[in-house]
Amino acid sequence: MTMWRTERGSITPLIIGFAVVLAMLVAVVVDASAAFLRRQELESIADAAALAATDGIEGDAVYTHGLGRRGRIDSSAARVHVAEYFRTSGADLRFPGLSYDVTTSTNTVVIRVSATMDLPLHQPGLGEDTVVRGTAASVVEVSGAP
Repeated sequence: MTMWRTERGSITPLIIGFAVVLAMLVAVVVDASAAFLRRQELESIADAAALAATDGIEGDAVYTHGLGRRGRIDSSAARVHVAEYFRTSGADLRFPGLSYDVTTSTNTVVIRVSATMDLPLHQPGLGEDTVVRGTAASVVEVSGAP
């Protein structure tokens, strides 16, 4: 009987320690899942903005007269179309702190977006606002001659 009394309290710290570790793992999984889903959303709007830029470059002229040999992207026009997309889509309302960067080459538009997010479960050592980033590109391919 004396033996049971000395061993009886030794399992309580183990259970408490296991519960703390389990709670921390749940918090990490929930926060990582939320950040992953936010990144997917940001990549989706970056993709839509890149498509809006490449689609809007030539406008109706592409559909009525064709591109011919002019499959080049105008960087200033691409930036205008991307800004218009973000303004009309309401992305800035859905993603607080949304910022984006537009990079162009002769036939490619690359959009990099970032936004802050408040993680569902706050963990020690992480700031209040976490920045999540997404990237997408759209390419204009012109093959053959008119």
